[in-house]
Parts: sequence; C-alpha cells; structure tokens
Amino acid sequence: MSLRVATLLLLASILWGHVAANSETAVDCCLTVTNVNIPRRVVKSYIIQTVNGGCRIAATVFITKKNRRLCAPPAKNNNWVAKIINHLKKKTQKGKARKGRNGKRGH
Repeated sequence: MSLRVATLLLLASILWGHVAANSETAVDCCLTVTNVNIPRRVVKSYIIQTVNGGCRIAATVFITKKNRRLCAPPAKNNNWVAKIINHLKKKTQKGKARKGRNGKRGH
C-alpha cells in the first residue's frame, strides 16, 4: 500500500511541475470576435493576433483609451477594421513627423 501512495505522490508532483511550468507561458487571446463597428475615437492602438502566436483564432485586438481590449475580425475580412488600422497608422506617422532630431516636438 505504501508503494501505491509513493507512486501517487510522485505522479502528482510531476503533474504539478508540468502545470506550473506551462502557466508562465499563458497567452491572452481573443476567443471570439465581434463584427460591431468600434468608434475610432476610443481606440488608441491595436495588436494583430495570429494563430501562430498560440491563439485559436486570428483577430485584431483594439486597445481603447481606457485600456480595454476589444476583439474584432482580421482586417482582411472587414473594411471597418482596416479603416481604423489605417487611421492609427497615419496618426502614428504624423506624431513621428512632428518630432525633431532630438526627440522634442517642433512648433
């Protein structure tokens, strides 16, 4: 009987180590997407979620000014998503163009 208990404890410790090792690599993924248009004025940035990155579905993750993550379909599937991404890219390019060589904004 003590051999069974020792085997069970050994197996439990191996499984616990496996769970602990894999919990550090957890990825925050969108599980579903919504096709509801998101107002571009509330969006500050975006992330492209891919299946290769460990997530089940491809998605565009918009981060709002209140740091909320909104899951939208990939841009290639929806015109409104592509429009928001293009708006954010233009906004980023304008911000970089305003900065001088020393990193300070010009007037």
